[in-house]
Amino acid sequence: MIALIRYTFATVLYTQRYLAPLLLFTGLMGVLTVNGSGPLPPAYASSAGALFVCSTWLTIALMSLDDPPQRAIVVISAGGRSLTVLLAAIGTALLSCLVLMIFGLLFPLWMGDYVVTTTDLLLGFEAQLTCALVGIAIGVLCSRLVFKRQGYALVAALALVMGALFTKGMPPINRMFTLMSTTPDAAKLLAPTGVMLAISAMILAVFTAATQFVAGRRE
Repeated sequence: MIALIRYTFATVLYTQRYLAPLLLFTGLMGVLTVNGSGPLPPAYASSAGALFVCSTWLTIALMSLDDPPQRAIVVISAGGRSLTVLLAAIGTALLSCLVLMIFGLLFPLWMGDYVVTTTDLLLGFEAQLTCALVGIAIGVLCSRLVFKRQGYALVAALALVMGALFTKGMPPINRMFTLMSTTPDAAKLLAPTGVMLAISAMILAVFTAATQFVAGRRE
């Protein structure tokens, strides 16, 4: 698993496919959080939303690094365990998102005027991890393993992202953002945000299983 993650990191760095989602993330952070003030939960909702879009795009890019013949070689090198290869790609995406989460936690504090507490930071971490997990789940499901044509995959990813963001009351993304934008007290948000985090982990597990099922039938 570690070797596969190192291979995926090396490949994405060499191909520089991380640049576009990274630039999108930093651009959204600059637009949404610069010169902010007041309670931190709305600012962390904005940074989590930026990470949600970025993690989806980044995961799709990671899942598309290898064409089918090269993926077959990687699977054979992993002992024929295609699920291990898939989990390594997900692990790479999650590790990349964890690095971006640090930036997402600190950038609003640097560019804005906020009074920060440990509870605020914990809430921001929960919110960003929730968005990262759902974004990775969408990226996995909308990858080349499920959709043969990239155009269909992008349309499906866009539809899922827009639905998660703007369908009123839908957990975990829209529901969490609604709570964070209307409740300034971070302590009151920790429990419901934790529930949204658990839901996002289940979504990732289900989408991963569905992707592996489709990919296994094709292979």
